[in-house]
This record gives sequence, structure tokens and C-alpha cells, in this order.
Amino acid sequence: MTYNVLAINPGHNGSAALVSDGKLELYIEEERMTRQKYDGNPFRAMMYIMDSYFINELIIAGTGQENHRLPWTGEDSYGALVRKYYPNVKISRVGSKHHDGHAYSAFYNSGFETAAAVIVDGSGSIFNFRFSHDPKDSIEAFETETIYKCSYDEIKAVHKIGANNGIPHIDAPDSQIDGTVTTVKAYEAVSEYLNFGFIDAGKTMGLAPYGKEDPNIPNLFYKDTGRGDKNVFMPHYPAGALIDSERIPYLKKTEDSRDWHHNPSKVTDAAKNLAWKVQQETQERVGDLIEKAVDITGEENIVISGGYGLNCVANYYFKERFPELNIFVDPVAHDGGTSIGWAKHNSYQHCKNQNLDFETDPLTTLYLGPDYEYTVEDLKYFKDIEMSDADNASIAKLISEKNIVAMFQGRSEAGPRALGNRSILYDPTDTNGKDFVNSVKGREWFRPFAGTVLKEHASEWFDLRGMDETPYMMYAVELQTKAIGELPAITHVDGTCRVQTVTEEQNKNYYDLINEFYKLSNVPILFNTSFNLGGEPLVETLQDAINTLRNSKIEYLYFPEMGKLVTLKNVEETTEE
Repeated sequence: MTYNVLAINPGHNGSAALVSDGKLELYIEEERMTRQKYDGNPFRAMMYIMDSYFINELIIAGTGQENHRLPWTGEDSYGALVRKYYPNVKISRVGSKHHDGHAYSAFYNSGFETAAAVIVDGSGSIFNFRFSHDPKDSIEAFETETIYKCSYDEIKAVHKIGANNGIPHIDAPDSQIDGTVTTVKAYEAVSEYLNFGFIDAGKTMGLAPYGKEDPNIPNLFYKDTGRGDKNVFMPHYPAGALIDSERIPYLKKTEDSRDWHHNPSKVTDAAKNLAWKVQQETQERVGDLIEKAVDITGEENIVISGGYGLNCVANYYFKERFPELNIFVDPVAHDGGTSIGWAKHNSYQHCKNQNLDFETDPLTTLYLGPDYEYTVEDLKYFKDIEMSDADNASIAKLISEKNIVAMFQGRSEAGPRALGNRSILYDPTDTNGKDFVNSVKGREWFRPFAGTVLKEHASEWFDLRGMDETPYMMYAVELQTKAIGELPAITHVDGTCRVQTVTEEQNKNYYDLINEFYKLSNVPILFNTSFNLGGEPLVETLQDAINTLRNSKIEYLYFPEMGKLVTLKNVEETTEE
């Protein structure tokens, strides 16, 4: 009988993961269920899993626990919900060990036997920093960056970096604390300054290549401590930090900086160059942390997680800086991934204690969402659509004629990247493709798009810096010489492209579609972006897909498993409403 572990992350990027004897069976982010971006408190996700699986153990992760209790029973809401399904479930609360969840996810997913884990996050759980042997001589700090030494015998923190408002800088052999900002908080501060919001750092990453070195912008970090300059940043732990523009007149805003989000003529040098500066300095600083991890642990296998792990520009930089290291970046590096980490860890511990086999293979798929198994009869429910027969060849032709086609199939992808099951597809050779699709999706003009390439052709078009594949779209890579100018719709201003490789075994329908496009165009690549509109979560269900079609100028929706192409009736009238 299998032992099923359900773990949840209640905070932003709320999620639930189900692991059976070490195998990750299901992962759901709450925002996909509720349609509220970054939604927390994953009750919908929990209920879906509990309807499908018997639960032996619940783990409540996050960065803290509920302060209130339910009336009558005095339980917390998550424990109460699971008890009402399974009265004898074992419950663990691990909110004081946030970075552990990131480390578990990265290590167990990597397939390495041993590794050093480098966790770079905003502000995780509180830990007590001791600066003498007297227990009274301690300061509470939020964990921001942690190095772990990992093996299947033990995953142990060997160096912690923490921060809190107003505390002094203190170094100890295995830890460091300070009252200034660290890597992710600096990135959050710049993102807030650019009016994206603290959590939308990916937009800052997209803007950064438009900038350059600017003498009017000081260094963001102190060289000696690696901490954020107090003359630049105002920390507000555990919330996001702010840019102190009063001290730097060049960065003082004179108008609403949102105006330039959809009008490139209004973007200022200060905005572009500050984005460039924070990208350069933070990736160098995380690179220094990787060096420190190697020095402390002696490991050549490095796993990376925490919010900064989603920085695909930095991840490619690490490949260049450390060609001798084996680097694995957790594809669900944000807080949602901690549910995967904890579920795998506790499942492993149970199997170890019971002398049971435990799956130790590396992560092989991110198609981990619910399996809805829709049929043509389900499509007939929607009275405002028209259906026609379609196959990969006909859809490839439609894309080659500069039509946007959304594709919906199978289980949804874990993490923030669309990988062919919930994707919007287009012709990567269209000179106007980037502006066209950004306009249709309602995204900012400077945001780049990804490409999916047949794995066997990847090295012909992209410099993967020694990697055989990049199936989870975690790197923004340089184009090979032959490809320069050939893929304008997916080539960013700095000459890079975020790339996903795909094989027939990983996603047959998607692979075959790209292969059909290759026959028509001699380009084994499709423009790939997430199936959603600006500010929305990726679509999850059939209803979400039809609603997005209704609310956008996307004309075509392809269901490869059903062999159907869907359009709206009276498309022009629908899109004008």
C-alpha cells in the first residue's frame, strides 16, 4: 500500500503537492483554480487532491502558521479541512523551516546523489542568530539566503544569511545578519520603483537588457559585505524594500512611471539603466554565493532554488561563469515549490523508516496538473464556438500564415512556464511578432517571448553552454551565428532567447506540431508563450480556455487530443464587446 503525503504552501504562490512513495503524482497552484494571480491558502487545490487520493500525512509549510483558530474545535483551517476527509491523518507544521522546503525540492528533483543547495529568496522564516555562547545573546532575523550540504542521508544548512530591520551587521563562522537588503529584496525594490509591484520581478528582468551602465546610478551593493547600500534601499522586512529616491535625485520620479509600460517613447534612461544595474549586480552576487557554497561543501553539483532561481538570465550567466560545475535549477523555484520539497522529503523519511523503496530519479516532467480528459461532447456545451477537424499539419500551416493559435491539451504545467500544454503559439520568424502578440495578450512592449525547439536541432540554433537540453525553459540563451536575425519574434534586444527543448517522449503532440512547422519553414522552432492574458494565471480548465478566447483577439484554439480547432462564432462582434 502506498503512503501518500500531501504538502501545501499557504502563502503567495499557494500550492499543493501529492507524493506517493517518493513519486510526485500531482501539483496544483491555487491561482489556477481560483483565477486570482499568486493566490494563497490552497483550499481548492487541497480538495481536488483529497477527492482523488487517500491522504496519510499533511504537511503545512509556508513562512509561518495561522494566528487564529477555528471556533469549537480550536483547529487551524488546513488541519480541520483534511480531518474532515481523513480523520486519522498525520499533520506536521513546518512554517519555521521555509528554506528547507526549497532545498528539498531542488535536491530531490535534481537526481544528484550529493549536492550543495543555494537558496536565494526574499524573506523566509525567522531564525535566531547567536553571536556568543550565551543563549541570551541572539537576534531574530529572516532567512534570505542559505547554503545546504545535501545527500540522501542528510540535508543540512551550513551557512545562513539573514536580515531584519535595524539590526547591526554581524558575521559568524556559519552565518551572517544585517539590517540592509539582500539580493531578492534589492530586485523587489527596483521592481516596485518601476511600478511592477514587488512580486513581478520577471518584468524587471525583461526590461534590463534595454539599459546599460549609468554613472548617475551608484553601485547597489557594498563591496565588502555584499549587502544593499543603505543610501539606495530602504528595507521593510518581511515586506518588500523601497528605493530611496530622495537621496538619489536622478531616480526621483516626476510622472507616473506606468505611462511607459505600454509606450516605449516614454521610458526613461533611469528606469532602463536601473533595471540593467540590478540584474548585473545581483547575478554577480549570487555567483559569489555559489563560489562560497563550493568552498564550504567541496561539491561540484549545485542546485538552486528560491525566487531568484526563476531568473533565467542569471541562470545562463552561471553556466558561463562556472563551466566546471553541474548546475541544476529547480523549475518550480518560487514558494509554490516548497510543497513539492516537503512532500518528497517526508515521503522519503517514511520509506526510509519502513525500509521501503523510494524513487530517487530526477524530475522528468512538469505536466503534473489534473488530468481532466475532455471530449468533443464537452466542447459542444459551448454554444458560441465553431468546431472543425484539425491535425498538426493543418495547424502548422495556420501558424506559418502568421496566425496566433492557442493550444490546450493534457495536464497543466507546474511552475510559471507554459511548456506546450497551456501555450499560445506563433511564427518565430515574423519581424512584427513580438509587438503583435504582446498587444494581443495585453503585455508590456519590452517583454520577450520564448521558443520551443526540437531537441535534436537545439545546438544548431542556440548556444546551450554544454547542456544537452533545457526542457523546463530555465535559461535565456544566446543564438548561434546562423540563427541571428532568423528568429526576430523570440529574440530579445540583447540577442538571447528563453528556450525550451522538447522530445517526442516528453510531449508527442507538441513535438509533432513543431516538426510539421519545420517541414514548411525549415525552422524547427515555435514561438511559445503562456496561454493567458496579461495579469492572469495560466488557463487550467476547458472553461478557462474558452473564456480567454472570448475575452481576447486570439482567434484559434487547438485541441490536439480531440483533433479539433475551435473559433468563436461572429469573431469580430465578440472581440469588440
